Amino acid sequence: MRSLPSATGYVPGPPAGWDADPEDQPIPLSHYLWVLRRHRWKILFFIAISVAATLIVSKRLTPMYESTVTVDVDRAVPMAVVGQEATQSSLNDADQFLATQIKLIQSDSVLRPVAQQFHLRDVEKETDPAIDSTLRMDAPVILKQLKVTRPPNTYLLLVRYRSKDSRLAANVANAIAQSYVQHTYDIRFRSSASLSTFMEKQLEELKAKMEQSNMALAQFEKELNVINPSEKTNILSARLLQLNTDYTNAETDRVKKQAAYKSVSSGTLESAQASSQGEALKTLTERLGQAHERFAEVKSRYGPNHPEYRKAEEQLSQIQNQFDAARTGVMRRVEVEYREAVNREDMLKKAVTETKAEFDQLNMRSFQYESLKHEAEADRKLYEELITKIREAGINSGFQSSTVRVADNARPGWKPVFPNIPLNLGLATLFSAILAMGAALLSDTLDNTIQDSEQVARFVKTEVIGGLPQVKFWKNRVGLAQAGTQPAPGGTALARRPDNDRMLRSFEEAVRTLRNSILLGSFDRRIKSLLVTSATPGEGKSTVAVHLAMAHAQQVHKTLLIDCDLRRPSIDRKLGLEAATGLSSVILNGVRWQDTVVPVLEVPNLFALATGASSRRAAELIGKALPQILLEAAAEYDLVVVDAPPALGFPEPIQMATAVDGVVVIALAGETNRKALASVVGTLQRLRANVVGVVLNEITKDAGDSYYYHGYYGKYSRYYELKNETA
Repeated sequence: MRSLPSATGYVPGPPAGWDADPEDQPIPLSHYLWVLRRHRWKILFFIAISVAATLIVSKRLTPMYESTVTVDVDRAVPMAVVGQEATQSSLNDADQFLATQIKLIQSDSVLRPVAQQFHLRDVEKETDPAIDSTLRMDAPVILKQLKVTRPPNTYLLLVRYRSKDSRLAANVANAIAQSYVQHTYDIRFRSSASLSTFMEKQLEELKAKMEQSNMALAQFEKELNVINPSEKTNILSARLLQLNTDYTNAETDRVKKQAAYKSVSSGTLESAQASSQGEALKTLTERLGQAHERFAEVKSRYGPNHPEYRKAEEQLSQIQNQFDAARTGVMRRVEVEYREAVNREDMLKKAVTETKAEFDQLNMRSFQYESLKHEAEADRKLYEELITKIREAGINSGFQSSTVRVADNARPGWKPVFPNIPLNLGLATLFSAILAMGAALLSDTLDNTIQDSEQVARFVKTEVIGGLPQVKFWKNRVGLAQAGTQPAPGGTALARRPDNDRMLRSFEEAVRTLRNSILLGSFDRRIKSLLVTSATPGEGKSTVAVHLAMAHAQQVHKTLLIDCDLRRPSIDRKLGLEAATGLSSVILNGVRWQDTVVPVLEVPNLFALATGASSRRAAELIGKALPQILLEAAAEYDLVVVDAPPALGFPEPIQMATAVDGVVVIALAGETNRKALASVVGTLQRLRANVVGVVLNEITKDAGDSYYYHGYYGKYSRYYELKNETA
């Protein structure tokens, strides 16, 4: 937070021991506000100049009138009467479509007829007259005063045109809209006509191809001698399937009968009985067995000559003959059945082979037939579709769709839209203010000088113990700041004016406040000797030293002022002293310093030790002589004020600083470099000198906030002066 100065001019800095890194401290907002307030008159002047210039330029500009025509783009309207385009729905690409239409309105094809009609190239001076006329005519038409926009969330296009003539602006805007509508129709018409021409050329080729494919199909049907090969293929497929089934059954039956034949051929009775013809043989076998049993029974009873024996023997012989005949018949029938099964199998195998060959051949030809048929049908379908497209294109080419239509014609404007003086003045005010404030802040950022107590605290890391206001009529003059007193001999007379008196009184109050701040702020030890120095020459250290001594003397304290600036002395001129001897004589000639001290007649209790004759040798030896002088003076005087040379570039102040009780560094507000001041303070602190603080000199209303507090005393004093005069 910024340190605020007191009403008497003392500007407190950060507390002792404060060593925060200034780079880590954020710059407060109040600092930027102070910068803007400091440069407020410059900022206001720049804004006023910018606004005035803008007003003058705006007044000198030619008034321009603007007319607007509204074009409605309705994507729900079909683009054609018949065909797919008549039922085709609009795509969800409104932004892209309208952006395309805006570019189309600004195209050369739309603008050229309008530019030629109203001679807009000459009106707008679009091209350089020095260019060849042929090139000028061939160059694309670009109308600088044309503007095409789309209101958000609408399908409307606003075509605006500006001109010095309001009626011309309206006519051009309407003509551009009509040219755009006509151009969209022409594009669609040329596209449809071109498509029809192309399709008519393709129609002859497609017709010839269709006839050729139909002839190839008819020739193939003739070669096959069938109308529909696919049906015959189905019949052959069913027949082949049945033959395969029969052939499989025949093969199974043949295997079965072959097994029976082989079994019977072996000659065993069991195999003959197991065959398909063995039922009768089984019966005969049973009868033969019964006959043998009966013959055996008869044979056991009767002899060979017995009639029963002969009868039984005859019956057995007959049954045996029947059995043998039956057995032979069974074997013959099994063989016949086997031969028939083999023959049937061979016939079916041959039939299957022939049918399969016929099926494969027909199937292969059927694929070719289907290909020719599909090609012929495709050619016919394409031919018919092409004829339909040609007819649709012919109908649609003559249809002027209302997709793009003029919704509101442009009318001549009664009030110019350019220049917009209120808008121009507002923008000029805004941008000039931004530019001026940016320049002010940039200049403050690039400024390396000390401006106020906050910067001292941030960059130098020390206290600001006081601030002295600027006295304008001191510029290039030498004199005492004693209001109401006449200058001493050698001084310059000051004009006695009320403003000068108020400045001097304000300065005196600030000096007295500074004196109290220095002497009363030392709690640990009393300051008996005080060194006043600065970073560079011309910062007012000698003037501050003189007035500090005067302020202390006016408090009825015996004060000694020593001018130790042997290179550039100024105390004798400021006080009007004419001392023949001085500090140089004390150092070089061994003169007692008490003998060179002279009283200042205008200020009681103030004594001065001038430099005397300037001497570089004395300047080099002052570091050894000063401590003894200060030691002896401390017993005789209440305060010794030492005016030292600038600390940068001269070795004497470094030696002097170690001999005094306190050091005050004077910095000129708005002039002293931050790094130079920080270097001086850092060197003194490194030498363990008692740096009381920094005093800001010549504070103005542009250099810091302290100025306003110094002004309080002048106003306060003036109020009571007027009151006393009235009384």
